[in-house]
Amino acid sequence: MTGSIETPAGPVPQVPSSLTLADRLGSFGVRWGIGRMRYIVEPGLYALGRPGRRSPVLVTANYKLSFDSLRGALPGRDAWILVLDTRGINVWCAAGKGTFGTKELVGRIGSSGLANAVSHRKLVLPQLSAPGVAAHQVRELTGFRVFYGPIRSVDLPAFLDNELRATQEMRTKSFTMMERAALIPMELIGALKTGLAAMFVLFLLSLWGSAGQGLARAAVIASYPALAVLAAVVSGAVLTPLLLPWLPGRAFALKGACAGLVAFAVVTCLRAKFRTGAGALERLGLLLLVTAFSSYYAMYFTGASTFTSLSGVKKEMRWALPLQIGAGFAGFALWVASLFTA
Repeated sequence: MTGSIETPAGPVPQVPSSLTLADRLGSFGVRWGIGRMRYIVEPGLYALGRPGRRSPVLVTANYKLSFDSLRGALPGRDAWILVLDTRGINVWCAAGKGTFGTKELVGRIGSSGLANAVSHRKLVLPQLSAPGVAAHQVRELTGFRVFYGPIRSVDLPAFLDNELRATQEMRTKSFTMMERAALIPMELIGALKTGLAAMFVLFLLSLWGSAGQGLARAAVIASYPALAVLAAVVSGAVLTPLLLPWLPGRAFALKGACAGLVAFAVVTCLRAKFRTGAGALERLGLLLLVTAFSSYYAMYFTGASTFTSLSGVKKEMRWALPLQIGAGFAGFALWVASLFTA
């Protein structure tokens, strides 16, 4: 906040379009899951620059990353920013969950006193909020007309200058490798948590299976399966998003399994560097574990991808999860058995 401005609706907090170092560090941290659910701004009306009664009204979520993306795209502009209470969820996900919806928008227009702050009756909403908002109901209940802005916030200046008309390019969502890579950290952190837990369990079982030969021997035994689990994390949470368009199949579970097979092949070829003598039973068990884990981790990305729909994800989970669980248990049982049959 840089201060406040007086309006017929009362004082409105003022925010700049320039992002500070703290804003950028916060953005970096939240992408890695640091303080994710606390990265919010207070819902309500904000003034960007020094807007007047005819300045545009832009609507966004109270997830600070969304709020910062919006104001950072409008240097030198005067506008009103109406922030909805989406409980710290971004626009697209909140629209799907219903928190960026008609009821919240109508209520926030009333509680913010927006009608007294501006003389026009136009709202610019993100295009990705459309699934959650019934524009005709908003107009009937508030008198404000909804205009859906471009997908990317960087296109907002051109959209505003073009009298709230979007080009076809503004309506098209790209999903390049760099855009997919930006989403990997959050998925990777979640995958690492379960991956590290699995490695710890494998080490404990290796210690048990080493028949009292000590920690060093247990570490040697556990090195192959631990590296295999790490390969599953990387293949499912990193390689699958990066190679998404080129991996076979439509289902993320299948794409992740294919990436896991490649990762397991690489680990198996390198196993002599950390343990020799892996038997067929152990290799088969780890093959099942790696493909199951990688397939499961790849499904994390369904919520971040433009390739999926809610109904499609539910349908995929119905058949994929039983297969992943079954393959995981079978692989684990075979690996444990290999400890005592080597």
